[in-house]
Amino acid sequence: MNLAIQVTQKQLMDVLLNVAVARPVFIWGAPGIGKSSLVEAFAEQVGLPCVSLLGSQLAPEDIIGVPQIVDGKSRFCPPAQIAREEPYCLFLDELNACSQEVQKAFYSLIHERRIGDYHLPEGSIVIGAGNRAQDSAIVKPMSSALINRMFHVQLLVSYEQWMNWAYSNGIHSYVLQFLEVRPDYLWSQPPKSEEPFSTPRSWHMLSDALNEFGENLTTEMVGVLAYGCLTPQHAAQFRAFHKNIQGKYQLNRILEGEASFPTAPEDRDVLYFLADSFRSQIKKELPADKVSVGEQHKRFAHRAKALLKELSSISLEMAQMVVARHDDGDGLPDWFVVEVIRDLPRLAMDRKGK
Repeated sequence: MNLAIQVTQKQLMDVLLNVAVARPVFIWGAPGIGKSSLVEAFAEQVGLPCVSLLGSQLAPEDIIGVPQIVDGKSRFCPPAQIAREEPYCLFLDELNACSQEVQKAFYSLIHERRIGDYHLPEGSIVIGAGNRAQDSAIVKPMSSALINRMFHVQLLVSYEQWMNWAYSNGIHSYVLQFLEVRPDYLWSQPPKSEEPFSTPRSWHMLSDALNEFGENLTTEMVGVLAYGCLTPQHAAQFRAFHKNIQGKYQLNRILEGEASFPTAPEDRDVLYFLADSFRSQIKKELPADKVSVGEQHKRFAHRAKALLKELSSISLEMAQMVVARHDDGDGLPDWFVVEVIRDLPRLAMDRKGK
């Protein structure tokens, strides 16, 4: 499912505080973006214990219970994990990964908040969550009857909100510094092949690994850790970033004229990282519309063109990578590209086939 409007973490908390208390809510979103942790944080905020059920591991009897004979009649006794005396938050994680039979077992629990003769205590909250079919996760079609029993919301990865959380929750400084330079690397689309990919959860995992190693980190080991958590391209960039901060080629020093781009063959990975970061910095500093360009922007654009000329003398391919528009349409401001082509026509060469 793809909803027309997506919500940030903060907006999701507002939805849960105002909607989940009255109606069951289902949270859609890609793996690793924090759905489960947000539900747990919400339950803590409203003062309710959070009971999680993992849909992919459930059988119908795990919901409706098993029959027992009471006074000559059979009754289904729901499991103790569900049949509680005090109100609580029931979190149905990976709900759309369970079988059709299990989905049917949830009908009355979600819609009427009951299982057989047992009713959830007054004040209890029911929240579901699941991945989307395009995320290469284990999902099954959710029945229309189940969809219609819940309020649906789709969670968006918010770089600003995750970074605010990261700075106050002990995320490793290398991760913070890197994502400050490459905010677009916080999350990537799950791949079709079996390989790690970048999400807020995988960056958190990398941070934990870096913290455990402490000061005993070599660039080689940083590469091992990064490739074990992140999208391969992001891992390569993170490894080059670590190599860079151990050396003398920080981008801010290059921008200020205190250093130059590396030229040694063994530093090509660092050069690629710096070139990619340089592109990101240009996009960050320069406005998309030329009418918004001020004197500070003009000075930065002049310096950027000088650095592009320097970079092209080292690697024309990397200089062209900085100014080229990517396949997804992402590129530098058009007015700046026009100036680059005018002042540095060599960079306008067609890169196709290279």
